[in-house]
Amino acid sequence: MRTRTTALLLAAGAALVARRALRRRVQGSPLWPMPALDPPVSGRPRSRALTLLVTSRELVADGVVRIRLEGHDLPRWEPGAHLDLVLPSGLVRQYSLCGDPEDTSSYTVATRLAEDGRGGSREVHEQVQEGTELEVRGPRNRFPLVEAPAYVFVAGGIGITPVLPMLRALPEGAEWRLLYGGRTRASMPFLEEIEKLDRDGGRVTVVAEDEDGRPGLDAFLAQLPEGTAVYCCGPEGLIAAVEERLPAGTALHLERFAPRTTAGGDAEFEVELHRSGRTLTVPGDSSVLAAVRAELPGTPYSCEQGWCGTCQQKVLEGEIDHRDELLTDSERDDSMLICVSRARGTRLVLDM
Repeated sequence: MRTRTTALLLAAGAALVARRALRRRVQGSPLWPMPALDPPVSGRPRSRALTLLVTSRELVADGVVRIRLEGHDLPRWEPGAHLDLVLPSGLVRQYSLCGDPEDTSSYTVATRLAEDGRGGSREVHEQVQEGTELEVRGPRNRFPLVEAPAYVFVAGGIGITPVLPMLRALPEGAEWRLLYGGRTRASMPFLEEIEKLDRDGGRVTVVAEDEDGRPGLDAFLAQLPEGTAVYCCGPEGLIAAVEERLPAGTALHLERFAPRTTAGGDAEFEVELHRSGRTLTVPGDSSVLAAVRAELPGTPYSCEQGWCGTCQQKVLEGEIDHRDELLTDSERDDSMLICVSRARGTRLVLDM
C-alpha cells in the first residue's frame, strides 16, 4: 500500500513539474499573452461562413431570378429567415429564404433587379450563374412566424419571398388571408404556387396595379379578429400605409427593404469614441458608420441597412434614435447599429 501511495505521489509531482515547464514555455512565447476571444456584441452567436455552389438559376418573373445554393448538412431555418450572400465583388447582401426549411442540402433565394439599387441585385443577375461558388452567412431570423389565432399577410413585389414559406408552414385549418400586390402580374413571382395554396378560395387577393390600381388596404385590414398577427413585407410606402391603418395594439410584424427614413432630413451631432479619444461630427446627410470609418477604417460593417448586426456598438452616453428592425429591447438600452441609427440629441459616446 505504501509503495502504491509513493508511486502516485511521484506521478503527481512529475505532472506538476511538467505543467510548470509548459507554462514557462508559453509565457516566454512572443504570442503571449494570447488575445481574448471577444463574444458577439449583440449576444447572438456569430454565423459560420459556408461556401455553397449555385446549382440552379431561373427567371421566375419579370426581373426576378431564383437561385438554388447547394451544400451538405446546412443549418436549419424557420420561415422569415434570411441569408447574407457575399457576392464575387465582396458586396454583402441579405436575401430572404424562400425554399423548404426541411431541406438541409440547399438554400433558395430570389432577388429582383433594382435599377436604382446599390449594385448587389445587378451583380446577382449578371454575374452569378450555375457553377458559381458563393460564401453564405446565416441563416438569421428577425421576422419569425409567431403562434396566433389568425394571420393577415400583406406583401408587395419581391416582399413575397419571406411570406411564401410562412404560408406553407401554417397548420391545416389555420385562419389566414394574403394581399399580394405588384406592378404587373408578370412581375410578381410565385403567383401560381400561392394561388394553389388557396385551396378553399377567397384567402388570396392579388392586385396588379396596371389592371386593378392600388391595393384596397382599408377594406382588407378592417375588422381583424382579436389576436390577429399581421405580417407586412414590401416597399416603405406599403409598410407606412399598413401602419397607418392598423389600430394601436395590433401585433404587426414588418420586414423592410431599406432602413426607416425620416422626413425633412437629419440634424448633425457629435460622436465621442471613448477608447480612441476622438470626437467626430456626423453630418445630417451621412451615417455614424461613415464618420467612424473615416477615423477607424477597420470598423466592421456589412449590410449598411440595419439588417445584419455586424456594426453594432455599445453606447456609453446619449439618447439613441434607433432605426433598425433587428435589436431587441434589451439590446437597445445600451447599443446601436451605427450604419442606420443616430443620436436623438446632440451627442453620443461610443465604446470604441
